[in-house]
Parts: sequence; C-alpha cells; structure tokens
Amino acid sequence: MFKRRTLALAAAALLVATSSFAQFADRTIKFTNGVNEDHPVGVGVKKMQEVLAAKTGGKMKINAFWGGAAGGDLPATQALRAGTQEMVCTSSSPLVGIVKELGAFDLPFLFANEKEADAVLDGPAGAYFNKKLEEAGLINLAYWENGFRNLTNSKRPVAKAEDFEGVKVRVMQNNIFLDTFKTLGTNAVPMAFGEVFTALETKTIDGQENPFVTIETSKFSEVQKYLSVTRHAYTPFLILYSKKLWDQLNPQEQAVLREAAMEGQKVERAANRALNEKSLANLRKTMTVNDVSPAEQKRMFDKVKPVYDKNIPIIGAEPVKMVMDALKKARGG
Repeated sequence: MFKRRTLALAAAALLVATSSFAQFADRTIKFTNGVNEDHPVGVGVKKMQEVLAAKTGGKMKINAFWGGAAGGDLPATQALRAGTQEMVCTSSSPLVGIVKELGAFDLPFLFANEKEADAVLDGPAGAYFNKKLEEAGLINLAYWENGFRNLTNSKRPVAKAEDFEGVKVRVMQNNIFLDTFKTLGTNAVPMAFGEVFTALETKTIDGQENPFVTIETSKFSEVQKYLSVTRHAYTPFLILYSKKLWDQLNPQEQAVLREAAMEGQKVERAANRALNEKSLANLRKTMTVNDVSPAEQKRMFDKVKPVYDKNIPIIGAEPVKMVMDALKKARGG
C-alpha cells in the first residue's frame, strides 16, 4: 500500500513537472562572443545555462562559441538583426554604427567607479538604450561588464595630463576613442586588436589601452614597461537576442531568458571585478604601475571636454542627458 502510494505521488510529481515544462519548446540557442571561455563572460554563460536547464527541464539550451570562433561581434549582431542567429555578447563600442546613441558610453572619464556604471545601466538610462536597440532589431537581455580601460606604454608613466604628449597609442577603430587620445596629445593609431602585440613588440606603437584582465591575458607586460591606472573609459557588455526570433518565443520563454541573463549578470560582474583586482596585483609584479590621482583625473577630463562638445551632436543630446541625469542621481546630486 505504502509503495503504491509512493509511486502514485512520484507519478503525480512527474506529471506536474512535465506539464510545467510543456510551455517550453526544445531550442538550442547559438550564442557567440569574442572572448575566451576562461573570461568572466564564461562564468555568466554557465549560470545562464544552469538557469535554463532548471527552469525549462533542459528544453532550452545555449550552445556557446568562444574567442570569435563563429565570427566577429559586428557580423554576429547583423545576423541577429536579420534573424539568422539568436544571441551575441558584445561590448557597446562596435555597435555605434547601428545605434549611434550607444556612443555615450565611449565618452571619456564618464564613470568614476563600477557602482556608478551599475546605477546608470540598471536604471531608466539603461532602459532608454534598450528601447533604441529594440528599434534596431535587437533585444538586450542584460548589461554585463567589460570594464574600465587603462593605459600601458613603453615610454614613461602617465600620471598627469601632460604625460600623454607624443606617446603613440593604439586605440579601437572608434571615432570617439580616436578623438579622446588625439585631444590628450597622443599620436592615436586605430588598429585591429589581433595586431597589437606585434606592433608593441616591434615598437611600431608605444602603447595601448584595455582592462587589466585583457592586459594580463594578452601578455602585454612582456612588451610594455608602464601601466597607468587611468580608468579613462568604461565599456559594458550587452547580451543581445534577435528581435525577429524573440518575437517567435512565447512569454514564458522570453521571461526565462531574461531571468537567466540577469542571474548571469550578477556572477559575471562579480567575477570580472575580482579578476581585474587579481590581474592588477599580478601586473604590479612585472610592470611599473602608477595610480592617477583624482585631481589629475579631473585635469584629464577637463582637457577632453572638446571631445564631448564635438561628439554629443553626433550621439544625440538626449542619450547623453539621460546618462548625465542618472549619474547626478547616483552621486546624490
């Protein structure tokens, strides 16, 4: 009798579980990005996979492609817009040609710390950019973190605004970054990331700028002497889904994907911040590292004001105001 009752309860539980998963279709979602699996994004994706497995009974799965194995971020984003791929993790910078308003995040010395960045991205300003992305055929499920960028070079420590003068620096192929480093007095050279190590090694360029994790994992310390903690730009990652394919999902499937991306955000941001601290500690052992004082950072910010004046009309006054208002609120203003 007891055994029959136990079996009946188990069968009932299985029926409930099966019916609760009935709203989910079997889906394998292609997810691409340019970083390697050992990057904090890998931790975030693993968390997303766990959430989807638990919430959908294993019906919805993420098939992740790492290190640009399935192509670059921009072609992948265009594939999302066309409805031929589901997901990509990309930083905001390559997308300014699609959504010009995202250029706001490339403006120099915008955020003082991660807490400010979180407040802006997770509030009304972030929602504003999500709407612009949706109009371009992209659903942003969550803002993850690429992080603050810092300068390395082989000439001298950069501790004050004048120290940038004459340093030949590789920058991303992005107009705002070019304007920023030219305005600071460097010889700014746009270059694909894959070419940077050799260009530093052969002294074709003097320096480059990236988050600490990238500086360490790319072994730039082997060809660079100085690391200056400039924190001159903060870049978010976006977890994007094709709007064309999103519209084919039912509300439950959409909700579970958003939940998975937000759970992924928590662990990815935490992992990124911990790893950046660890990378900086490691880099201090092999490079000459200098911190930039708040007073000198303000002088650098004042020097790049023309970059704001030149680019705000291109980005649009509205998105920049959204960010500035959110920053003012975050700073208690």
